[in-house]
Amino acid sequence: MTDFTLIETMRYDPAMRQDIGIGTGFVRLRLHMARLSRSARRLGFVLPNDVVSRLESAALPAVALSRVRLELARDGHLDITVAPFIPHPQGTVWRVRIAKTRLASTDPLLRYKTSRREAYDAARAEWPAAEADEVLLLNERGEPCEGTITSLFLDDGTGVLKTPPIACGLLAGVLRTELICARRARVERLTLDAVRASSLFMGNALRGLIPARLVGS
Repeated sequence: MTDFTLIETMRYDPAMRQDIGIGTGFVRLRLHMARLSRSARRLGFVLPNDVVSRLESAALPAVALSRVRLELARDGHLDITVAPFIPHPQGTVWRVRIAKTRLASTDPLLRYKTSRREAYDAARAEWPAAEADEVLLLNERGEPCEGTITSLFLDDGTGVLKTPPIACGLLAGVLRTELICARRARVERLTLDAVRASSLFMGNALRGLIPARLVGS
């Protein structure tokens, strides 16, 4: 399949503008740009040289926390949208349900953030928002992989979070990469029993780590 775009969803904090530097205000910008560059190179997308300056221009009018979505077409066309972002209140715990929809660990596109979201949309549609804040997808072997918009993390009391390997069929999330590089998380194949027995977190670069609990399973 070639009819898809590359996507990066970033958190923008205008309070950080007082710092000096390129891309000031964007949280985890270096990791976002590294992933976008790597994805574009491997999948044959044209990546403009002025991505960061165009992000800065788009976000400049923002006066509060914002969600910035970048979409890159194969020919290099960029679409950037900026919308208000309201973080979850402190103490929020997400309810997580397990999807019947499965991911294929052999699908190489799952490791890239693209507009090809059929499996994630199908999984999210299995549960109404009133019953689930996020939905966990498994692969064809029944291994836990990720949420529809989040990476999966488990705290088993060892002091280091566990997160599934890319080989299971999942996105190389920016928050996931940050935590692994900081040695706050390590890669390990997980089981549903481990998910049930551990403290569960779902997270992404926009929202950070969100405490969660598995319900109905």
